[in-house]
Amino acid sequence: MTLATEVRKITESKPFYALTGAGDLAVEKLRELPEQLQRLQSRREELRETAKDLPIRARAYAVTVQDKAEAVAKDLPEKAKEYADTAAAKFTEVYEDLALRGRKIVSKVSGEAALELEEVSESAEPAIAAEATTKKPTPRTKPVSRA
Repeated sequence: MTLATEVRKITESKPFYALTGAGDLAVEKLRELPEQLQRLQSRREELRETAKDLPIRARAYAVTVQDKAEAVAKDLPEKAKEYADTAAAKFTEVYEDLALRGRKIVSKVSGEAALELEEVSESAEPAIAAEATTKKPTPRTKPVSRA
């Protein structure tokens, strides 16, 4: 194939359009950066005041998070066991349902196969045997005497 054909294939593909869209979005976001920087610079004093309070807020948050983490960690083994038990029960239930479904299908197919075998065996009997079972015996007649 020619280079032009290969390029056409690439440029008409979905991945190509996705990559192009990603590039366009990146350019759009980069164009917004100067405006965002200007807004942040105008809030410089406000941010400095907030930054002064950060260590105190961080310590309080760390204590709260640590207490919550300890409570979760205590319950984690029990919760994990409950989840595993629930999942195992569900897997077993699904397995059993599938097994039951399989049994029904096999039973149905086996029954149909048995009926087909019976029909085939009946139709495969020799013609003589079939005639013998379908012919009625003819009554014997007495010879007519001429007197």
